[in-house]
Amino acid sequence: MTTPFYVSPEQLMKDRADYVRKNIARGGSVAVLNYDGGILFVAENRSRVLHKISEIYDRVGFAAAGKYNEFENLRQAGVRLADTRGYLYDRRDVSALGLANAYAQTLGTIFSEAGGKPYEVELIIAEVGDRPEQDQIYRLTYDGSVADAHGFVVIGGAADAVSGVLEGSYTEGAHLGAALRTAVAALGRDGTETRELSPTQLEVAVLDRNRQRDRKFRRLVGAQLARLLADEPGADEAAFAENGNGNGNGGGAEEDSGVDASGSAAGGASGGSGEQGDILEDIDGVLDEEEGHDGPED
Repeated sequence: MTTPFYVSPEQLMKDRADYVRKNIARGGSVAVLNYDGGILFVAENRSRVLHKISEIYDRVGFAAAGKYNEFENLRQAGVRLADTRGYLYDRRDVSALGLANAYAQTLGTIFSEAGGKPYEVELIIAEVGDRPEQDQIYRLTYDGSVADAHGFVVIGGAADAVSGVLEGSYTEGAHLGAALRTAVAALGRDGTETRELSPTQLEVAVLDRNRQRDRKFRRLVGAQLARLLADEPGADEAAFAENGNGNGNGGGAEEDSGVDASGSAAGGASGGSGEQGDILEDIDGVLDEEEGHDGPED
């Protein structure tokens, strides 16, 4: 009988973390910023169908970087958890804090399981409040760690480089157009060279606190996005007027229940049904356990 090869727990965790970070770094970055009217999501994404940014519930948005099939499973589980809680209790009981707790427990469990592959994902869960000081933004990493962010946060790709640019250029309380151009400029400076990102290379959405309906999530696309990037006079007002009615939001949680997440270069095409079922069961379990928790554990 051969002696099993021994690896210390510290080395095992380090190897798993290095593996995940390397694969997440292959994809584009996602930036989430506060602006004067709510919360802005900006991602480098050439796909018009596969999204990195989505709606979870009325006031809650979701952004992800990493492997497509894995964060799509998590997104669907989050929608299911939010819908269940909103139906059983009240729509106001669905919060970014509760979702961050659920995702943290799930990601932490997956990362620490021996013999399993950790999820190659980073997430941002954001909730827009009635006032700017009530906005909430949480960043979740692959190991289940949670951090609340103020002003802006970046995940994926060259997150450190993009964050460094935003440190020197972000202005609190900026208008939508100014915040968008700041984010796009930072995403274009994620390495040694400066790139100019066009509207077709971007995915942009907002949680608009001034929207006169329960669902605050809206996508900014096409001519509206181009006008904001070009800093045309009246672009901010036109974007809100043209996107605030009908189906201008580009799809919400209910509409995105199929394929609605973007793969990085490390992403796959779809997840296995068994794996997705496990994630949904994990999230469902959190629903019963979470009521006594005061906040996410780091």
